[in-house]
Amino acid sequence: MASLQRDNRACRACAEAGYRIKSLPVLEGHSGQRAFIFGQAPGITEAEELRPWRGRAGQTLRRWLDMDEAMFYATFYCASVTRCYPGRAAGGGGDRTPKAREQELCSFWREWEFELLRPRLIVAVGGLAIRRLLGIASLDACVGERFEYGDAVAVPLPHPSGVSRWVNLPENRRRVERAVELVHAELRALS
Repeated sequence: MASLQRDNRACRACAEAGYRIKSLPVLEGHSGQRAFIFGQAPGITEAEELRPWRGRAGQTLRRWLDMDEAMFYATFYCASVTRCYPGRAAGGGGDRTPKAREQELCSFWREWEFELLRPRLIVAVGGLAIRRLLGIASLDACVGERFEYGDAVAVPLPHPSGVSRWVNLPENRRRVERAVELVHAELRALS
């Protein structure tokens, strides 16, 4: 795992392919972690600190999960569909969604992490991560549900950024609450 992380942190595949990424790869975790948080891509705060889930979205995610920072990072191996901050969206409405080719270039790292870690719980956070992991395009169809993913259980959550308005609807807040209950039940089963 240490060798994989060292190589991942030095990866420049997207930059060499011509993408204007804005950071080095961001990930955190260690061997033996059986729970995996799978996000979309680092944000600007994560790019600056080179640590996942450090910005406002991370604070919201930890609040949803009722975990302080120490517990969160001790519990979850944290990585994302793409590992480098992609920069701002051209229209200014949040961060740029990584292109399909960028996602493919980074898929190698996730596949090896899953092979080495053999996680029992994967929490897919946000539409892009959910589509990449489970092939499901609708948050309504999956948040609050539990899915088999090989030998693991996958529990989708919406992205906790302020850009998405999906979580503002009462029925969607209930879906998030149910998803969080599922995450905690799976974590208890890992103990």
